[in-house]
Amino acid sequence: MKSLDDIVPQNPQQGFQFPGAFEVTAMGRAHAHLEERVPQIITGLGLAVMNGSLRTRPSAEGNYVSVSVTFTCPTREKYDAVHAALRAEPDIRWTL
Repeated sequence: MKSLDDIVPQNPQQGFQFPGAFEVTAMGRAHAHLEERVPQIITGLGLAVMNGSLRTRPSAEGNYVSVSVTFTCPTREKYDAVHAALRAEPDIRWTL
């Protein structure tokens, strides 16, 4: 796998550049163990979650949690597949 320092965008003036490192945030029920499931879903698609990138944040009342991770991704299709797989989970309400 390439180091982040080795990933150079082809056109720095444009939006997403592939391959690259991207962050995804999934929000869902607090009791659903999303801090474990989100990385598992992404690695299940053959992508690498960057070590130390996991962040969680509970909602004000503690009913929901947001889980953010950074992952490396070779193509737009794989990036879209991550969002589709996360949204297919019944306990995940939204992804960003």
